[in-house]
Amino acid sequence: MFKRIGLFILTNLAILVMLSIILNLVSWFFGVDFSQIAGAGQNYVSLLIFAAVIGFSGSIISLMMSKTIAKNSMGVQMIDIEHPRNEVERWLVQTVAKLAETKGVAMPEVGIYHGEPNAFATGPSKNNSLVAVSDGLLASMNKEEVAAVLGHEMSHVANGDMVTMTLMQGVINTFVVFLSRVIGNIVDRGILRNESDAPGAGYYITSLVLDMVLGLLGSMLVAAFSRYREYRADAGAAEALGSPVPMINALARLGGQQPSELPGNVKGFGISGGMGSLFATHPPIEARIKALRELQN
Repeated sequence: MFKRIGLFILTNLAILVMLSIILNLVSWFFGVDFSQIAGAGQNYVSLLIFAAVIGFSGSIISLMMSKTIAKNSMGVQMIDIEHPRNEVERWLVQTVAKLAETKGVAMPEVGIYHGEPNAFATGPSKNNSLVAVSDGLLASMNKEEVAAVLGHEMSHVANGDMVTMTLMQGVINTFVVFLSRVIGNIVDRGILRNESDAPGAGYYITSLVLDMVLGLLGSMLVAAFSRYREYRADAGAAEALGSPVPMINALARLGGQQPSELPGNVKGFGISGGMGSLFATHPPIEARIKALRELQN
């Protein structure tokens, strides 16, 4: 608990420091005046550049740190790929290696963590990734079902989902920051008639409210795309194993259990979790099983 809080704080501090550095570098190299993003002289180009830096920096930094954050926050015990300690680790390494070859990606790091049935993949690129499974999942599924889950996670890796989701989140963050400040300035100067050169309370209040409202709407779009990716990853697992049956069985088994909650940076890349709303990162298991059964026809 305290480790996760500490990592969250350190990650956000790193993002703030990097934002400050990037904004100063952009201002210095390109002569962008970020004092013009609000007020009477609001400059849309300066604001868009500011919004892009704010929107993408946090997502990209989180992506680059994703493996380290996942290892520490989840307490992942890494497997020495060259020297597995037991038969379970040896089988996991061999299965992941075979899937990596099938998917045409580099061998990822492999780990096991303590928890209820779940698994996840993360990493900054398809050739620099981590796949981890919980001991609860290993204990509750047979090898064929675990292989299907690993196929699902390796499909996320091969599809480049981590990078795609980062870019999508960055674009949405950029538009949220940009639109909220444009509308905030319009409200401040056009409706509340602020005639000062500096932005007034209307700008700050409107921008803050719109950051939250537009951010929620953006989160729905990200979640909808995440659900689409889950169907693709399920299909990828079925293709890798030559049949959708193992993935169907794995999902059916998960449907009768309570999967563990994954931290935010890997929640969208688990085998299950966050279902039942517009903000869900995963479709209902019943819908996923139905889609897999249609592949049999």
